[in-house]
Amino acid sequence: MNDRERRSALGDFLRKRRSSLSPEDVGLPTGSRRRTAGLRREEVAQLSNIGTSWYMWLEQGRDVHPSVQVLESLATALKLNPNERRHLFFLAGESLPPYLPPHKESIGSALQRMLDDLTPNPAYILGRRWDFVAWNDAANEIFSISSAAPPHEFNLIWRYFTDPVWKGRFKNFDQKATGMIAEFHTASARYVEDSSFAELIEDLKRISPEFDRLWLQHETPGSLEGFKEVEHPYMGLLEFDHITLQIPNDPDMRVMIYMPLPATRSKLEKYLSKGSPANESKR
Repeated sequence: MNDRERRSALGDFLRKRRSSLSPEDVGLPTGSRRRTAGLRREEVAQLSNIGTSWYMWLEQGRDVHPSVQVLESLATALKLNPNERRHLFFLAGESLPPYLPPHKESIGSALQRMLDDLTPNPAYILGRRWDFVAWNDAANEIFSISSAAPPHEFNLIWRYFTDPVWKGRFKNFDQKATGMIAEFHTASARYVEDSSFAELIEDLKRISPEFDRLWLQHETPGSLEGFKEVEHPYMGLLEFDHITLQIPNDPDMRVMIYMPLPATRSKLEKYLSKGSPANESKR
């Protein structure tokens, strides 16, 4: 799109989103004189702490340039989800700043059912800081996810570098660790204002000599997908093809799926059918 088309699309997006919200959705009184559904322009402007005329110019597609702060205020006022927020910034011609969720990361029941239906394929969802957000029984059996590991109870990076059980289960630990840290460098760079990243990194540097050494190397990120081998205490060597999927409505979350090779699938199906005590309830 050229600038004129982009501004027109931005105005259309704002109007549609405004009309989809009711006063109750944003904590405003309904009133008795509303002739159309949705919020009024002045209400959106008030919620966003911007001038009504200036907001109207945005909807009209005029050549105005909202700042990042104004766009963030509009995203909050219009209750945009992460995907809608990303679209708003795109239409406004601004780079998307990191999204810091104000509450604990979680998923809906549909995504959890998807994870469960993937069994016997181990699958889990990682959040922006590589914390386990959800998983299925097969993943819990392979990686013991539900067993918290303080102080960063459900963090994949923390477990990989501090838990002897994890270290013992993965083949080619050093090679995978290098690629993992390169990817985590990229993730942490997006959230320089998130103190939880800094706390995790400092704890890892203090506890793990391997992490401290690799963190300073600044390797180029590569793909974490591909062939994986895991040594399980009861099932022995397990072989997987690993793929990563992104959740469209929340780009900071990723679905990690381990597709077992035929021999591994047979082992998993047989082992899981026995009702292993390791299959604890999910978070």
